[in-house]
Amino acid sequence: MDWIELLAAVLSAWAVWLTARRRPWCWPLGLLSVAVYGWVFIDSKLYSDALLQGAFALMIVYGWWRWLHHLADDGRVRIAPLPASRAALHVGLGALGALALGAFMHHQTDASLPWLDAALAAFSLVAQGWQAGRHAAAWWLWIVVDVFYIGQYIYKELYITAVLYAVFLLLAAHGLRSWRRVRLATAARLADG
Repeated sequence: MDWIELLAAVLSAWAVWLTARRRPWCWPLGLLSVAVYGWVFIDSKLYSDALLQGAFALMIVYGWWRWLHHLADDGRVRIAPLPASRAALHVGLGALGALALGAFMHHQTDASLPWLDAALAAFSLVAQGWQAGRHAAAWWLWIVVDVFYIGQYIYKELYITAVLYAVFLLLAAHGLRSWRRVRLATAARLADG
């Protein structure tokens, strides 16, 4: 299973790197990576993560479509603001989803780390939704989620995936800086124009 985990990790890192660069090819590559990771997580009894891969697949199709309809002249996606009220609503829904999924996994399955896995899955969906919506705030949430994922994967002895999430953490920091720079430059151009 190690080579499958490694393949999934490489595909995922490549997809996130393309996302940080605002390139729409991140989406089909991401679709392939979630398919492979689904098997890795089922084998590790991280069922919330396995379900998350299926949800990611749906969100990837949506994100890909959405990004293709919001490209700038340079072929990169245009960044959109995220209103604070909508961000708060999404975080609240993520918390409710974490509690519901955690309770189900705890009481109905033999899931390993049901509460943590469920919380990370729920907030990953929020972050993925923000990413599809072209919101720079997604990078902040990915940074928080990635830190916790690293610990979970070390505990589960999924070391390749733990390293991947350390790389994701670095890519999220890069993506945040890059997207903020673009957003500030766009705001300055609008103010001058």
